[in-house]
Amino acid sequence: MYTINDLFDLTHTLAGDYLARFTYPWEALSDLADCIRALGAQLDSEYLPFGPEVWVHRTAHVAPTASITGPCIIGPETEVRHCAFVRGSALIGAGCVVGNSTEIKNAILFDHVQVPHYNYIGDSILGYGAHLGAGAVTSNVRSDKRPVVVHGLAGDVETGRKKVGALVGDGVEIGCNSVLNPGTVIGRRTSVYPLTCVRGEIPADCIVKNDMTIVPREE
Repeated sequence: MYTINDLFDLTHTLAGDYLARFTYPWEALSDLADCIRALGAQLDSEYLPFGPEVWVHRTAHVAPTASITGPCIIGPETEVRHCAFVRGSALIGAGCVVGNSTEIKNAILFDHVQVPHYNYIGDSILGYGAHLGAGAVTSNVRSDKRPVVVHGLAGDVETGRKKVGALVGDGVEIGCNSVLNPGTVIGRRTSVYPLTCVRGEIPADCIVKNDMTIVPREE
C-alpha cells in the first residue's frame, strides 16, 4: 500500500510536518481542521484575513463570487475562480487553480494543483502538480454508507472512516469526467483516461484506460 512518502513530496505543502506524522494519507483527514487553524495562527503578514479562520495570501486572486468558509488557507499566486465553493477544512497551496463551480471540503491541495472546471474534491489529498480535467470528481462516500475500504494491490485495508475520497500522488493527470471512487489511491505520475471510473490502488508511472486496463507509461 502506498504511504504518504510514496505519494507526495512534503516540501510542496504547508502541511508537510503534519502529514509526516502519519503513515497512510487518509489518516491525516480526521484532524485537518485543527492543523489548518494551527498553521493559520503562525502565518506571516503576507497572508491576509479573508473571513473567520480564512487566510489568503496577498498575491492570490479570489473572484468576488467565490464562497470560502474556514478553516482555510489559500497560498501565493493561487487563483480561485468564479462560483468556486470552498466549504471548510481546505488547505490550498501555491500556484493552484480552483475553477468555476469547483467544490472543495476537508482536503489538501499541494502546490500547483489544478482543479479548474466543475470538480468536486472531498476528503481527499492531491499531490504536487496534480491536475483534474473538467468534470472529474472524487467520490467520498460509499453507496451503502459503510466505512471506506482501500482495495490495495497487496490486499484490502480498512480506513475506519465513512468519508475518504481520493489520494492522488504528485504529477497525476485525471481525464475529463472521470470518477475516483471512495478510497482510490493513485501513484505518482500516472494518467487516467477521460470518462474512467477508477477504484482501488493504482501504481505509479502508469496509464489507466477506460476499462481499468493499466499499462506502464512509456518513457
